Amino acid sequence: MSATRVWSLTVLAMLAFAGNSLLCRLALKNTSMDAASFTAIRLLSGAVTLWLIARLQRSIQAGRGNWPSALALFVYAAAFSFAYVMLPAATGALLLFGAVQATMIGRGLWQGERLTRAQLFGFVLAVAGLVGVLLPGLSAPPLAGSLLMLSAGVAWGVYSLRGQGTGNPVRVSAGNFLRAAPLAMVLVAVWHHGAAVDASGLLLAVASGALASGIGYAIWYAALPSLKTTQAATVQLSVPVIAALGGAVFLHEAITLRLVLASVAILGGILLVILERQRVGSQRQNG
Repeated sequence: MSATRVWSLTVLAMLAFAGNSLLCRLALKNTSMDAASFTAIRLLSGAVTLWLIARLQRSIQAGRGNWPSALALFVYAAAFSFAYVMLPAATGALLLFGAVQATMIGRGLWQGERLTRAQLFGFVLAVAGLVGVLLPGLSAPPLAGSLLMLSAGVAWGVYSLRGQGTGNPVRVSAGNFLRAAPLAMVLVAVWHHGAAVDASGLLLAVASGALASGIGYAIWYAALPSLKTTQAATVQLSVPVIAALGGAVFLHEAITLRLVLASVAILGGILLVILERQRVGSQRQNG
């Protein structure tokens, strides 16, 4: 695959990932769609799309998905939707991304990985940025929504860690989405008193599931083998930035000084951890 094609696919994938935040926020803010119904429609349309893509693929790799991963996927999708009832797109994307990366780094620490001083500084800086977002103030996001989005990030981090090396990623994702969809239907049944769907909300939820999730993940999985680990991790730093710009343009959301400073701290801290990990890994290989 040519470098131009790899980076074109990568850009499309990042736009899709940021698009999930914008589509969800648009549906929950501008239509009568409720969070439970959005979650169910997103997961169901994502499952159908990924299943069709998996059927069209000619891959010798197997992949079926599993219930623990599907549960993590469901928790992520549900917490994500309910959080966006309260949060702006940019703040939600930043909290989500920070929690995902903190979960990934935390797993490495749990397994005995030691951070260098630079990595420790970056990790502390990122955590400080997350705390800065949540501190009380005029521009502070609702605490309930923030905690829900942090929970979504932890669940997505767990889902990502469980998916490493499990076979064909599209088939695995299709299997997990197919298992998670019935869980979301149970959520709708429990939430039936608040369930509401209109045509605009339905289209936005389907777009989130089929385009931003299903096709977006398939595009990312196509580009991923051609990217270095550091490149793959670093390029995802763009997602909260894209979401912030999209929120300002399409949702007329303000980009506050608090958000800018927190973004610099969180994304800068994570970038420092990623780059330092690459440097230490290169030294070990050369040594």
